[in-house]
Amino acid sequence: MGKGTIVLAYSGGLDTSICIPLLKERYNYDRVVTVAVNVGQRDEEIDIATEKGKKLSDRHYTIDAREKFVKEHIFPAIKANGSYEGYPMGTSLARPLIAEEVVKVAKKEGATAIGHGCTGKGNDQLRFDVIIRGAGLEVVAPIRELNLTRDWEIDYAKKHKIPVPVKKDKPWSMDENCWSRSIEGGELEDPAYHPPEEIYLWTVSPEKAPAKPEKLNIEFKGGIPVALNGKKMTGYALIQKLNQLAGEHGIGRNDMIEDRILGLKARENYEHPAATVIIAAHHDLEALVLTRQELVFKRMVDDKWSELAYKGLVYEPLYSALNAFIDTTQQRVNGKVDLELFKGSVRVLGRSSPCAIYSSDLVSFDSASIDQCHAIGVSHYFGLQARMVKQLQKKKAR
Repeated sequence: MGKGTIVLAYSGGLDTSICIPLLKERYNYDRVVTVAVNVGQRDEEIDIATEKGKKLSDRHYTIDAREKFVKEHIFPAIKANGSYEGYPMGTSLARPLIAEEVVKVAKKEGATAIGHGCTGKGNDQLRFDVIIRGAGLEVVAPIRELNLTRDWEIDYAKKHKIPVPVKKDKPWSMDENCWSRSIEGGELEDPAYHPPEEIYLWTVSPEKAPAKPEKLNIEFKGGIPVALNGKKMTGYALIQKLNQLAGEHGIGRNDMIEDRILGLKARENYEHPAATVIIAAHHDLEALVLTRQELVFKRMVDDKWSELAYKGLVYEPLYSALNAFIDTTQQRVNGKVDLELFKGSVRVLGRSSPCAIYSSDLVSFDSASIDQCHAIGVSHYFGLQARMVKQLQKKKAR
């Protein structure tokens, strides 16, 4: 008699597909139930995962979590200007939600373990494990535990007649949700290798982008985007539309060396057109409505929030505390931002807000609203301590 039922977080890709027979052959499970979670992947990806899951596993679930992903994970990331080492995070935002949905199915199916296809070298293993173990379930990770290589997996898939989208000469590992798309593996692991244009699906090369700039407007309410070019839209619809518009202008590509949680440096390629535009607009609007002290402190909070989100530590109490502070600041982040998209770059053209703490009258050189002589007293004491230190240094040098 075997171990009963295990639920597998399933994407339809190479790693998770070979896990299905491995969980029976090597781990002695009787039933493998697969779960694909839709967080905004392309329709064909979800269709493939659903079809393969039904064919290869004993039971399959496809869960539509797109709106939930936007509301509970992307919106907080926008408010926090969520980025890690210079790029808008995407994969890390989706992993906790995917793991939580898989846990729900595991409890429904009476399973005591959850499997995933993560390697022992990446970040996702930790993001999944912390959620699964937090639910009191066992973690089974065949790729990590059996020390499998990409070539071995491809050969194993062929032997078991499992159709996979990768080949030995193009073994790209890709992950996608509505906020971001990542590409790694194969020759891309060489930092000096020039990535071929074929790895990009959401963005055109900036060189091939239109010769004419495109202007658009994003409206924010409470720190989140609610309208594009004057049209009210759901968060998911707005992000999808911006992915299209900004992608056509070659915006949102990153090719970088990234520091993983384990301490390994990895070469990563990303596409995130909508995220690039929205965060640029949001960050600019904050400068108009938040005080200097709020902005300085929030930068530190945003950095810490991003660190926790990158690690998948959404159950960390500090994560909730940081969100509470950020939400307070976002009450005044209301307004509109005008932008220009052009050949790989996004530029803010203008911004307006009913909550602006900006006065054109006070700041204007042509206005007499402020008596400039009042600044003389401040000037006498500005930098006083530094000037005193400078004088002491001069005395010692004599």
